[in-house]
Amino acid sequence: MQRVLHTPKRIEEGIAPNTIAMMQVAGSQKHPYEIWLMVQEKRQAKRDKRQKITKIISAWKYPGRTKPGEPLPEEILREIREAAIL
Repeated sequence: MQRVLHTPKRIEEGIAPNTIAMMQVAGSQKHPYEIWLMVQEKRQAKRDKRQKITKIISAWKYPGRTKPGEPLPEEILREIREAAIL
């Protein structure tokens, strides 16, 4: 996770509000996968405006490769919305 956080290959807007998704390619040519992190950056305190805290919300391994900027399938978005309601 440290490698993804410090040197992401791709950065996209996260699914949750005020989040960023970072990706790093891993695996082999025969069995490729991607490691994703969803992070949220916050200021530490009002008096110390320069420091930011990076909070890791979620991490997951995606089998295969995704295209940059590809939207999530409608089925997955529906599941996320239903889980947020509960």
